[in-house]
Amino acid sequence: MDMTPQEYQEYVKRKAPDSPIVRDTLLAFLTGGAICALGQLIQSGFLQLGLDKTAAGTATSISLVLLSALLTALGLYTRLARFAGAGTLVPITGFANAVVSPALDFKSEGFITGTAVKMFTVAGPVIVFGTAASVLYGVLLMLLRSS
Repeated sequence: MDMTPQEYQEYVKRKAPDSPIVRDTLLAFLTGGAICALGQLIQSGFLQLGLDKTAAGTATSISLVLLSALLTALGLYTRLARFAGAGTLVPITGFANAVVSPALDFKSEGFITGTAVKMFTVAGPVIVFGTAASVLYGVLLMLLRSS
């Protein structure tokens, strides 16, 4: 079967199911908002326990990473992501999921060659390009402030 790129795109459009964009957007918005609201509740709880704002923020971040890793290990984060879509990509929980998920997928290959090697397959580029962007922005800010 020989098709032009345009014919192929038309073929894909006919075969692909319609995407419920309004429903998907609403679910992503509500889920992302619920994760953020949960984070705010956790932080408020730490503040009520007497932690200062910085310590409460740190404890909240640790709690959200731990909760996300636990839900990923139990297979619940994937089920939530299938339901809510992009709403689960809230940076801290999504990042924890991106580290834990490949580690679990490749644990059968061994601790070093499986879990340790594959752990950062998804998160690694985020770390590299995030660090590079931070350096670039820092240099630009330094140059702009010194002029």
